[in-house]
Amino acid sequence: MTDINISRSPGDPDSRGPDAVSAGPRAGELRWDIIELLFFAYRDFVGDADHELEAFGFGRAHHRVMHFVHRYPGLKVADLLDVLRITKQSLGRVLKQLLDEGYIVQKTGNNDRRQRLLYATPKGEALVAKLAGLQTDRINRAVQDIDAAGQEVVRQFLRAMIDRDDPDKVLETIFGSGKKPRE
Repeated sequence: MTDINISRSPGDPDSRGPDAVSAGPRAGELRWDIIELLFFAYRDFVGDADHELEAFGFGRAHHRVMHFVHRYPGLKVADLLDVLRITKQSLGRVLKQLLDEGYIVQKTGNNDRRQRLLYATPKGEALVAKLAGLQTDRINRAVQDIDAAGQEVVRQFLRAMIDRDDPDKVLETIFGSGKKPRE
């Protein structure tokens, strides 16, 4: 794994040091408990799928693309870019591999021939089902002792973690185009 080294000059706004005035919470108010729980929960949640993906030579980007293409058949490439918040270049390599290996097919739009609509193939659907099964098992273990009201609180918390200026942009982008998720 590559190390990330960032160096900033003393004049850069992010290199002011620990005594710099910040608009965020003070050190004693930081939510280390939740921050670390989220880091570890994310690590383990995606780790189940990561292990499976390694056998295919795929990574997390492949998983994310496959998830949304499977859940929203006929998803436009432009909408996928918005949902994932990535560039065409970032999507290009991953999408090409998934297309070349037969996990996704691409069709042109009926009304607009410039549109590229994405669909999971049966091979892609099987992969998504396997990965979703692993993640569902982890979720079910985590919520097995939480009642329905508590599980709703978990869902509310996760929805609230999405950026406030576009809290449901992911769903709006997809549902706004008339697509409904697969069950």
